[in-house]
Amino acid sequence: MAPLYAAGGRSPAVIVDHHVHVHSPAILPILSAYCASPGRTSKCDPDFSSPLTADDLLRAMDAAGIKRARVMSTAYLAESPFMTPPAPDHVAIMRAANDFTVALARAHPDRLDAYIGVNPITSTALPEIERWRDNHHVAGLKLHLANARFDYHRPDQVMMLAAVFRATASAHLRIMVHMRNQAAGYGAEEARIFLRDVLPAARGTNVQIAHAAGWGGIDRPTLAALGVFADACERDRAMCANLRFDLVAIKPGTVSNEDRAALVALMRKIGLSHFVPASDWPFARDLGAYYAAFETLPLTSAEWRQIASNIAP
Repeated sequence: MAPLYAAGGRSPAVIVDHHVHVHSPAILPILSAYCASPGRTSKCDPDFSSPLTADDLLRAMDAAGIKRARVMSTAYLAESPFMTPPAPDHVAIMRAANDFTVALARAHPDRLDAYIGVNPITSTALPEIERWRDNHHVAGLKLHLANARFDYHRPDQVMMLAAVFRATASAHLRIMVHMRNQAAGYGAEEARIFLRDVLPAARGTNVQIAHAAGWGGIDRPTLAALGVFADACERDRAMCANLRFDLVAIKPGTVSNEDRAALVALMRKIGLSHFVPASDWPFARDLGAYYAAFETLPLTSAEWRQIASNIAP
């Protein structure tokens, strides 16, 4: 297979990184409590709580030749049920964190797009979306269903998530959703529920699904969920017209050849135009090295060039 990169393997032709984070000054003080909370089931990555700034992000982008990034607010952490006990001023923290992220896009309109964040199964979600209606500095909404402890098998929560999708579409914002939840049995059935009961509420709004429908890595649950999307897209191309999948943290160099091949087969079935490059910075601090790892996927050079240049509408 021809090389995907220029000499040295560290010059990806990525134009837009579709998934990065910069913690706000409102979120940083609660991270130690969040990470130590008995409500969490795993340790936080050290990079997760690093006090990095937008300038750090821009330097990382410049070093990798990346022109723009979509900054996902971590405001939803303030209202995550993982935080036990919850911060008494969680609503104010959530709003301040979103204010901060939007201010980044306002300060760097040529480099950064802002996505506000909410927990979709709280009473504050819909008012927060409405607060940003018609603000041209806001590009979209970030949802993290694992952090919300969302349950696909609770109809009330599915209805709340659909209402959030509907409100976001009404506010003319894009949607980025980490759809994999904490349930051990996540996979095909949850993807079917999402397609049937949630996605239609987006009403043509552009929807980006993080981690190729997983939460990092390439494993059986991720492939099962993505396979449901592949079958659905094959049946109805119109349904998938506004659907994108980001390739955040799939770590292709750490998984088997079989799983890499299975992922690429599903990507081709869905259509490579539906996959966008993304890093989850600062989890991937060196963006050049991060994107160079994609050379281990069994893609042709032309296929990677297409994905690297894809920009979600």
